[in-house]
Amino acid sequence: MSLNYENLSLKQWCELCHSIAKEKGFWDEKRNIGEALMLIVTELAEAMEGYRHQDHDNFREELADTFIRLFDLCGGLGIDIQAEIVKKSEKNKLRPYKHGKIC
Repeated sequence: MSLNYENLSLKQWCELCHSIAKEKGFWDEKRNIGEALMLIVTELAEAMEGYRHQDHDNFREELADTFIRLFDLCGGLGIDIQAEIVKKSEKNKLRPYKHGKIC
């Protein structure tokens, strides 16, 4: 059965990425959350390297890896990231221009 990736909700992405990670053995033991977070940071660092070297394909791939690891973590922890993004966006709308910082 083929998935239509273009129409997946954030919740479905979390479920998909988590199920693939589980299938590949990354959740066989209790996850170290600090390590999982640092792996997300590492993907961003790799994206930065792609950007610095003007390797646009690698840059995009590492950004995708960042989301995959983040969605996996949210799926594994049962976090409804879409609801959290909505809540945070509503909070951000109430903040002052540049969060009140003078730059």
